[in-house]
Amino acid sequence: MHAHRRLGASDLKVLPIGLGCMSLSGVYGDADDAESVKLIHHAIERGVNHLDSSDMYGWGHNEKVLGEALKGGWREKIVLATKFGQTRPTEPSGPNGANGRPEYVIQSCEDSLKRLGVEVIDLYYQHRVDADVPIEETVGAMAQLVKQGKVRYLGLSEAAPETIRRGHAVHPIVAVQTEYSIMYRTEAEETLKTTRELGISYVAYSPLGRGFLTGTIRTQDQVDGRRAAHPRFKPENFGANRTLVAPIEDLAERKGCTPAQIALAWLLAQGEDLVTIPGTRKPARLDENLAALDVALTADEVAALSAAIPAGAASGTRYPASSMARVQI
Repeated sequence: MHAHRRLGASDLKVLPIGLGCMSLSGVYGDADDAESVKLIHHAIERGVNHLDSSDMYGWGHNEKVLGEALKGGWREKIVLATKFGQTRPTEPSGPNGANGRPEYVIQSCEDSLKRLGVEVIDLYYQHRVDADVPIEETVGAMAQLVKQGKVRYLGLSEAAPETIRRGHAVHPIVAVQTEYSIMYRTEAEETLKTTRELGISYVAYSPLGRGFLTGTIRTQDQVDGRRAAHPRFKPENFGANRTLVAPIEDLAERKGCTPAQIALAWLLAQGEDLVTIPGTRKPARLDENLAALDVALTADEVAALSAAIPAGAASGTRYPASSMARVQI
């Protein structure tokens, strides 16, 4: 039995490797809802008790699938996290918008509760900060949801350190979620200074670099779906980023495990205040990810990897330019 990690100052304790559910809504290829329900049940049976969704994933689809999976006694076995705050693009190829207005917060929660088929959400995040609404107003509305018993704890996603500080002053924030991997960690490591000062846990999404760190994406023609829009996978960046994976593959070979397991083990070695939510549609990949909990890296190995893939070494930003304007606000 692997030790659980507590989220912030809450009573939520989760396995260090959870399940990010975004890929169950067709983001990285077609997903079958019945298979997704089976995957969620498999994850819970394997001890995963931290499931992370959003009203943006499939614009409600993801929460409905998760809600279906949680019927029949499964709900009590997990920490249920979901998010609000992203709105549909105004143009077909444009970026998502953001809405942090108090009335929108309240309505979004009601809608999520209905789709999920639950009475309370354990951890409710603002998915993207709305630059036009003071964070104090948004978190104030989220705090009302806590008082009403509809939400237990609050989180922020892709919020800048000062925004986190201001939100936390209104109502305790127990978790901050940002992309964090050995490949993309500059913003995360800066944010960690603030979350650690405030006693907030860090939830690392895309811990495998959207698949790059698994070592399975070796050539440009393997890039498909949403990945094709990400700068890190563009032809001008692909080769340099592929080279960065080599030290991970070398260590994996020496330790008799997979590159993905090394990448996750490196991340979990960064501190007990950190957990990860890698996503997958496949039970075998989920099992592979969970096996990273049995991979022990020495302090020297962690340091060597950090030096081999230094912060800022990746080529290409985390998101396309329009989406980069929506993070770290």
